[in-house]
Amino acid sequence: MRNSPRYRDGVFHNPPAPARPAASGGGGAAILRELLLGKQLRHPSRPIPVVRGVVGDSEADPELAVTWFGHSTALLEIEGQRLLLDPVWSERCSPSQSAGPRRMHQPPLDIEELPRIDAVVISHDHYDHLDMHSVRAIARTQPHTRFLVPLGVGAHLERWGIDLARVDELDWEEEAQIGALRVVCTSAHHFSGRGFANNGTLWSSWAVVGAEHRVFYSGDSGYFDGFAATGEAHGPFDLTLVQIGAYSDHWWDIHMTPEEGVSTHLDVRGGLMVPVHWCTFVLGLHDWSEPVERLCADADARGVQVAVPRPGERIEVARPPKLDHWWRAVV
Repeated sequence: MRNSPRYRDGVFHNPPAPARPAASGGGGAAILRELLLGKQLRHPSRPIPVVRGVVGDSEADPELAVTWFGHSTALLEIEGQRLLLDPVWSERCSPSQSAGPRRMHQPPLDIEELPRIDAVVISHDHYDHLDMHSVRAIARTQPHTRFLVPLGVGAHLERWGIDLARVDELDWEEEAQIGALRVVCTSAHHFSGRGFANNGTLWSSWAVVGAEHRVFYSGDSGYFDGFAATGEAHGPFDLTLVQIGAYSDHWWDIHMTPEEGVSTHLDVRGGLMVPVHWCTFVLGLHDWSEPVERLCADADARGVQVAVPRPGERIEVARPPKLDHWWRAVV
């Protein structure tokens, strides 16, 4: 960590972001007022449709597929390997399962029903991306799974009883080998922390580079020019998984708007875009379905191909389904 260009004075630092005017309306007081009195529809009026079932336990499809389980949890099948991104199965993304943001839908399958997982990939240590209960369960039920994490996050796993021989802890532009895949830790503009201490561990996006296919996962991030650099260094990408939810003018530098998500997809030179970080937990002030509506409108205007799976739905990237706007029947 001390050798990282991003680490100084005991914490990690973001690269510069474009200047942007501060939100008007009173800062924290305005956020609290909006949270308590805002008229947004933050929860759906009907159950979110979940595609339930077991992901096949045969050898991974040599082509490219993704199964989105909700929020930012997704299973990649790429060239014979399976990578699980930011697994969160807990009922709440919180230090306590008695309080904090609660799921709007159940996981499409149990952790014990997962097929062989070659690697778990973690973007940062916030509770909605690094879930102790899920990580421990996967480590127990998948004894050969490796864990790829940004700098400092390995300490969490070590405290949770996971052998550090299974953990690859990486700085930006460092990589691990999973089978024939190169999995590269790439830049993001965010922050980290569990509890009261912030930025003691690194945050990241990820590039998965195979012989034939490439995937980009944004993690959580504000929009910045690091994505264009990632596209130049590691793209183009057949598939992007990009954060679109929990944005606000109050924290524009750490979470992208849907339109900025489309810009990120274009910056990294993506093919098919699948949105993540929406639909599962209420972490923002907007309507629950606003992110995907804004995404679809902007992607259509800019000629970007989008697939929006239901939680648990598997998408073959070479044969994506037609956009059916399923969430409109839930609102």
